Amino acid sequence: MTTPTDRRNETRVNLRLPLRFKVIGNQDAGEQIAESENLSQRGVFMWTAYPLNIGVQVELKLTMPREISGGMTSQVHCTARVVRIHEGDSGGLTGVGLRIERYHATAERERWAS
Repeated sequence: MTTPTDRRNETRVNLRLPLRFKVIGNQDAGEQIAESENLSQRGVFMWTAYPLNIGVQVELKLTMPREISGGMTSQVHCTARVVRIHEGDSGGLTGVGLRIERYHATAERERWAS
């Protein structure tokens, strides 16, 4: 039997980063904010005040650090799905586990002065 721990074969990095997300299919919700607790190439665990449900798809924007990308820091736009909910912490936030389904990364480019 496969446990949730077995499925996490990617390196997870405990890193708090600001995130922005939109619920796909709910234009009324607008852009929401969150903060990551940990990241891997295929998943994110974040804390947010916005209520989400398992199975919901979100468009997520973040800056992926070198520890995860394996190279340069990059801006990442992801489509992710909520796979786990951890109800509330002391600050009124909800923990949300996301599985990244698709992403597009744009590596930072060195800028040369002219």
